[in-house]
Amino acid sequence: MMENKGHIVISANVSWYLYNFRKNTIKELISLGHDLTVVSSRDHTSKKLESLGCEVIDIDLDSSGKNPFKDLYIIYKIYKIYSEIVPDLILNFTPKINIYSTLAAYLLRIKCINNIAGLGTIFIDNNLLSKFVGYLYGLSQPFAHRVFFQNEEDQNYFIEKGWVTKERSIRIMGSGVDLNHFQVKESNDDGFIRFIFIGRLLKEKGLLDLVEAIKILKKKYMDFELMILGPFDNKKKNQPSIEDINHWTKDKYIKYIGFKEDVEAYLAESDCIVLPSYYREGVPKSLLEAAAMGKPIITTDTIGCRDVVDDGINGFLIQPRDIQGLVDKMELVINMSHQVRLEMGLNGRKKIESQFDEKKVIQEYINVLETTIPNG
Repeated sequence: MMENKGHIVISANVSWYLYNFRKNTIKELISLGHDLTVVSSRDHTSKKLESLGCEVIDIDLDSSGKNPFKDLYIIYKIYKIYSEIVPDLILNFTPKINIYSTLAAYLLRIKCINNIAGLGTIFIDNNLLSKFVGYLYGLSQPFAHRVFFQNEEDQNYFIEKGWVTKERSIRIMGSGVDLNHFQVKESNDDGFIRFIFIGRLLKEKGLLDLVEAIKILKKKYMDFELMILGPFDNKKKNQPSIEDINHWTKDKYIKYIGFKEDVEAYLAESDCIVLPSYYREGVPKSLLEAAAMGKPIITTDTIGCRDVVDDGINGFLIQPRDIQGLVDKMELVINMSHQVRLEMGLNGRKKIESQFDEKKVIQEYINVLETTIPNG
């Protein structure tokens, strides 16, 4: 019988995040002999996590909710869960959990390791909400045993604010990519160019700018399309309406695919991925996976996004909210030969292999675990 190396909780807003972004981390920790409990809101992936060997405990968290009384109850709920199962260590992912789970763990004197995968829309504007969230980060993060950051800018920001110390912060290269799963796939050389956007349909992801660029390009070119993969959430205010999406589809500006689990099938068909984001990304998973499959990238010279692109080598960087710059780079890709696009894509694959291999990211966690859990 394998020796038990300690009980670890992995917590996030929703199970979907953990299954899609941390599945191999979970499998590796279980294979090393750790007992794993997932603390998150249940969804359609919860049973998949259970099939890996995890117990899943539901917390019913509204990740975008702003009701302070509900959120205080969530902290209490997490505290009760931790006090009953008494884990040796807690790994936190996603913004609210990084704050709430850390506070609960501190009250119980349980060590936790947090993961800052971008700061989203909160710190785009300097308003009352951003100040309050900053206060919560400042209150909670000093209690974390270690804090992982996906990009250097966020790490430096937290250190400058005094929310973490340099000694307790660790830079990792995004969430990494499963190089065995995401392999190079050449698109068809049929004279038709397929751009792809993958992500939540947030305005801050540059979706409106992208549609405007498509409208301009359609006046000159017809032999291309834009596929959009991402869930529509009618609770979100900072996204296009369903009427907008239907209108763009009817006018053939976009081909809306919706939410898909098998993004690799659509990446395989595509010639280039586009993400004109001004959102505070960690390191976008969609760009990492696209580059691993040998697809050129067009994205913004912003936090997180720029880490995946060597400008002119495996893709192109543009300034945020620069529609004309976006048009120019997309036109470059349209007019490239198929062979040049493939060569740019292969340069991206090499970059991913050398810098963003998921196995290296997982090993970073294990290295910290071994020094944190007794007999870990």
